[in-house]
Amino acid sequence: MARVCPLFSGSKGNSTVVGDGSGYILFDVGMSAKRTLSALADRDIDISRVAAIFITHDHCDHINGVRVLAAKRGIPVYATAATLDGMERAGQLSGVDAREMPVAGVEAAGLFVRSFATMHDTQGSCGYTANTADGRKIAVATDLGIMTDEVRIAITGSDYIVIESNHDVDMLRFGPYPYALRQRIMSPRGHLSNDDCSRELPRLAKTGTTRFVLGHLSEENNTPRLALETARKTLFENGLREGYDFTICAAPQYGGEVTVF
Repeated sequence: MARVCPLFSGSKGNSTVVGDGSGYILFDVGMSAKRTLSALADRDIDISRVAAIFITHDHCDHINGVRVLAAKRGIPVYATAATLDGMERAGQLSGVDAREMPVAGVEAAGLFVRSFATMHDTQGSCGYTANTADGRKIAVATDLGIMTDEVRIAITGSDYIVIESNHDVDMLRFGPYPYALRQRIMSPRGHLSNDDCSRELPRLAKTGTTRFVLGHLSEENNTPRLALETARKTLFENGLREGYDFTICAAPQYGGEVTVF
């Protein structure tokens, strides 16, 4: 059975662990190695069982702890070529076994992992899917300016999805952020709003997704209550029933719960 847990989710750091008890992989290491190790230990996951790290893009909230964790523990790091270039410039690959993500995918810890391109304001940004030996599919799709057809195709049929629901549009528009930053977040290479996210959920639920985790919520421009209300409203309007057709939660900034399925 697969175990999935967003260890951290938000503007201060992101990381999700996936595995089956005998082996694990990490998607992003946005917090320090020390905090990541502590979060894993809190969930009874031994770092020696982490077989690989997959990086979505080179922004600091996704790579801050990579170098120390990967180099000291000898864990290979996969990313797109452009992301590896960005990580190199950021000093995050010294002593690291860095590997370009194969187009055809790669096997690690009994999972088959594939990447898919995402629209975000850095080169080589991507999301990932992981297929388990027992036929489950897990997707991580955050830091999306828009939901492209490529992303939709990649995540369709996933049993479990961490999907971005970054901001409430009104909170962002009328909040404290400067104009340029607001425009960046709302751009096609920024972040997915609650409304944009919610529009994708009914189709996903009707094509096999039973577990939704709303991720990368902004602490300044969103709340878990708003994100969940927006998502549930759209799902309910499409005749879908919580607890029967789907479950949903918002990933906290620190310390999500482990899902076993």
